[in-house]
Amino acid sequence: MKDIEQYLRQNKPETPDEGQFIIETNARLSNVEGIKGTVDAERHRGRLMLVIALVAGLVIGCLFTLFVVFFPVPSIETELSAFSKAIVSLKEWEALLLVPVAACAIALGVFLMNRKKEVL
Repeated sequence: MKDIEQYLRQNKPETPDEGQFIIETNARLSNVEGIKGTVDAERHRGRLMLVIALVAGLVIGCLFTLFVVFFPVPSIETELSAFSKAIVSLKEWEALLLVPVAACAIALGVFLMNRKKEVL
């Protein structure tokens, strides 16, 4: 801000009242600084919320995964065909199969947030 003021003082732009011009310019620059501060605060808040959501998702996912591992649903041990056994196995490991899907979703969210930040 001082550089702009120094530049204007050196070049002496033609204005009806030089003092009033500097005051108005400083007021406009202060408004711009205020807007910049608000935008920076919003970005910081958004990043913080993203980190909180990521940590919460990871903790809850880990807790549910541990719950499924330690308290599995017993399967019926009858004579089943290979296809039926595969379906039963998929149902037993269903929660663990969702972990890579959730990880991909989180990675995609982080990637899109970074890409959005680059566009801005």
